[in-house]
Formats: sequence, structure tokens, C-alpha cells
Amino acid sequence: MQQIKLSVIILSYNTKELLKKCLESLEEGYEGNKGCEVIVVDNGSNDGSGEWLEQYKEHNKKHEVKVIKNKENLGFAKGNNVGLKEAKGKYILFLNSDTEVFPGSLNEAVNFMERNSSTGALSVKTLLADGKMDPDCHRGFPTPWASITYFLGLEKLFPKSKLFGQYHKFYLDPNVDHEIDAGAGAFMLVPQKVIDRVGPWDENYFFYGEDLDFYYRIKKAGFKVIYFAKPLLKHYKGASSGLRKESKDIAKNSKENRIRVAKASAEAMEIFYRKFYKDIYPGWLTFLVLTAIKIKGLCRVLKHSLS
Repeated sequence: MQQIKLSVIILSYNTKELLKKCLESLEEGYEGNKGCEVIVVDNGSNDGSGEWLEQYKEHNKKHEVKVIKNKENLGFAKGNNVGLKEAKGKYILFLNSDTEVFPGSLNEAVNFMERNSSTGALSVKTLLADGKMDPDCHRGFPTPWASITYFLGLEKLFPKSKLFGQYHKFYLDPNVDHEIDAGAGAFMLVPQKVIDRVGPWDENYFFYGEDLDFYYRIKKAGFKVIYFAKPLLKHYKGASSGLRKESKDIAKNSKENRIRVAKASAEAMEIFYRKFYKDIYPGWLTFLVLTAIKIKGLCRVLKHSLS
């Protein structure tokens, strides 16, 4: 029996039409009918995704497809862990349902991992719907200084500055492969052996922050996080959360869910800081950071409550 080389885990919440495009793109994204399994976890959708997935599963002949239906929205981390428990591949690709991979792209990503055994996670150049690069595929960790310079707009003013550009590290050449701190959860390729070492997604996060947490633990365990400079996919960013203006026309989320996600985004910042930075920085700085996070969270919730 041939070993499964790649497990693709796709978590979907009310993204039926985008999920269709994502799965169709996967049919050409990994060449060859063997060695790839696709695991779709429906996170309690109410847009007909579950029924459509059963039909797709029956008619798709390209890759093995497994469908798991959660009764409710478990959040990003817990939903992905549901799929992870079923994955049998040597490499695990966590892929957003609002993405489309390019032909042969997954072969290129897996081949890179095969040639670079010290890589603990691979983030790849990701294009947004307008053709520009998604900055979140190329990130630094959100230290207090990196976060302050980002939220004050200093990174945007001085994009090539190493001093002010720690949040996205735009001072590094995006056209060359290199080591970074973190990518995004939209496309995250990790060897199963690394997950066995660092553990699965931290389910204390509901939405946002869990990908940074995962990358942080991978780096802390001594593995490299590599940015692969060739564009391998398109990302319709924010379709699941419903919070981003560039995807508001295709997001199918209710006002109630947007408010829930807005709260979770602020909670994620606090969870990450308390988990990794609280014991590193002085108490006065921790107080200021956590206060700023709470204020930002209240502003986000108010914004979506009034919209």
C-alpha cells in the first residue's frame, strides 16, 4: 500500500461557493492520483455546505476525500484538530477554504520539504484577489515593539526599515526563499513528525492568533520556518471571519458571528502575550500592552455592533 505523502485539511464555515473553487483547484494542485488525501471539516455551516460536500465526495475521482461535519462552529484551532486526528500523511497542509491553489503547487511545496528536512513549517507567497501579496504569509512575531510600530503605521511609512518593520519583515526580499518567524494559517505545511513534537493547535484560541502560536512553538522547538517565494495560491482573505472590507461582498456571516470573531481576535492577542511574553517583559509594559489590547477589542466589537 502506497504511503500517503500529503494530507490536506480544509476547515470551512459558510464558505460553500469558495470551498467548491478550492476543492476544484486541488484536483490540479497535486499531480498524480495517489499519495494525497483531502480532509474537509465543516464547522457547523448552515449554507448547504454539508449536503454539497457529500455529493462532491461521491463524484470526485482525483483524490481521496473525507468529510467531517461538526454540529457547531468549534473555532479555527479546534476545528483543524478534528481533521488532524484523521490525517495519515507524512506532511500536513492546513489550507483555508477561501483559497485556490495553482496547478502543481502542492507538488512544489512537498518537494521543497523533502529537500529541506530541517524545515518545521513552510509558508508560501500568497496572492490576494487583487494580485498583490498577502503580507500575512511573511511575518515576524508580535513583540510589543513590532506591534506598536505596526499599529502606529510606522511600518507602512518605512516599509524597508528593519527598526520599524518587524511585524511583516518587508525589509527582506519577498522574491527570495528565506527563514521567517511565521506565516499565516491560510497555507501552512508541516511535517507530521514536527506536530508530534510540538503538539496540535492550541484550542484556547477560537479565531485568530492560533497560527502565530503554532509557528512560535515550532521555532521554539528548534525547527526553521521558511518562506517559499514562488506564488502558489490565491487567498480571498476574510471570507470566513466576515471582518475584512476586501471580502465583505463574499462573506456569508451574520452580524452575531462577526461580533463573536471580533471579540475572539482581541482575546487571541491577550492569550498569546500572556503565554509567551508575560514573563519576558516588565510588569508595567505588560499592563500597558494588555490595556491596549482590551481597548482595541472594545473598538472592534463596537464597530461591528454598529455596522
